[in-house]
Amino acid sequence: MINPVLRPLAWSALLSAAVAVAFASPGHADPTRTPDPGVRPAPAGPLTLPGAAPTAPPPPATIPPESLLSGPLATKIYQKEVELARVGDQEMTLRQEHAIVVAERDNAENEWKAARQALAEARRLAEAAAAEALKDAAALPPGKFGSDLHGLSLLSRLQRGDLPPATTIEANRSVAEAQTAEQTAQEAFRSADTRARELETQIAALDTTRRRLEAELRKLKEENQEQLAAIEREQEALDQRLGSRYLNAASVAGKVAHPKAVKAVEYALQQLGDPYEWAAEGPDRFDCSGLMWAAYRSVGYRLPRVAKDQYYATRGKTVDRSALLPGDLIFFASDHSWTSIYHVAMYIGGGKMVEAPRTGDVVKVSTVRWSRFYAATRIFDAVPAPSTSPSASPSPSPSPSPSTSPSPSPSPSPSPSGSASEPGNVKPAPLPTVPGNHGPVPVSPSSDSPSTTAE
Repeated sequence: MINPVLRPLAWSALLSAAVAVAFASPGHADPTRTPDPGVRPAPAGPLTLPGAAPTAPPPPATIPPESLLSGPLATKIYQKEVELARVGDQEMTLRQEHAIVVAERDNAENEWKAARQALAEARRLAEAAAAEALKDAAALPPGKFGSDLHGLSLLSRLQRGDLPPATTIEANRSVAEAQTAEQTAQEAFRSADTRARELETQIAALDTTRRRLEAELRKLKEENQEQLAAIEREQEALDQRLGSRYLNAASVAGKVAHPKAVKAVEYALQQLGDPYEWAAEGPDRFDCSGLMWAAYRSVGYRLPRVAKDQYYATRGKTVDRSALLPGDLIFFASDHSWTSIYHVAMYIGGGKMVEAPRTGDVVKVSTVRWSRFYAATRIFDAVPAPSTSPSASPSPSPSPSPSTSPSPSPSPSPSPSGSASEPGNVKPAPLPTVPGNHGPVPVSPSSDSPSTTAE
């Protein structure tokens, strides 16, 4: 039989248990409040007002643990793509250095050849001067000696001071100088040749590694096509969500893309469908940095050839992701250092970019991969947006003519070269409409002021 009278300690324990159950039950939660799991999603990056000082690139967006993007296949593909890009950049950098060293070796070889010829000539003149000195000293008529001097080293006698005439001293000095020049040229050639051979060995090893990674990545994708398609769809959705906060109109802080930046975009878009090929820079095949290099070369600006070098050369004009304009270069990195940059693309507006993605793909328009965004830079400064003249706006007429119909305000016709002949009398060059872009982006020309001179 249960004792109807509970001791105070038992009552206290029972009351505590009831309170704990009540607070733990979802039925007792406030329906007007969203439960906080204790973890908030990290923002993809700070929102900086247009024109404000750029901030440090944020880390990649956090991906939910259950996402395909954090699964083993996506992780493996991403790691191989980053490694492949890193090896490819290293190989391309060494190939560029090799070309320079080979040119230096060729020049050194030519100088060495010329130095050998100069030394032979100096020795011939020294011997002739010594012979003349001997003839003068012996007071012999010309042609009466020869056999008497057989085997005699005239240069040795000159060096001992047996033949002191000034002509022989000058000839001896010329020989010494020619010998020094010949030795210097020989050392320069051998040093350049050794360096060239070392680079060739390193390039061969990197080339083998790059080709192996390409084959492994191709096989990995071919064996997982369905899952890869699902991963790409999820990546697209994630980037669209992240990018929605960064999209802007054609004008940022009253400024638009420079005409030359628009021309660079036009060049890149003309390459749509061209196949990706490592180290290619046109005219009908490109890699990622090769497309950027060719696009800006078409408007007279020379970028470095490798993606991370392109960032380093233009880092003086970093652009916040919320203030991008067509023509800006977008860089992607595997960590927080610019040295880990592995890909570059060109912004075209509307959250889209044109890129040469990877082996087996083609030049195409893609959604900006905000989840891997590292930084963006601008080559040519933005210019003031063209102002609409009051006279150019359509004005209602009290009695419109029946033979005419209202028409929109005329848009300025683009200048063939993308720039006006006179300041103040400008004709903006429109950006071509591409899928996903927010229509044509008008620009107004200004002085060419690239952010940095890259060589």
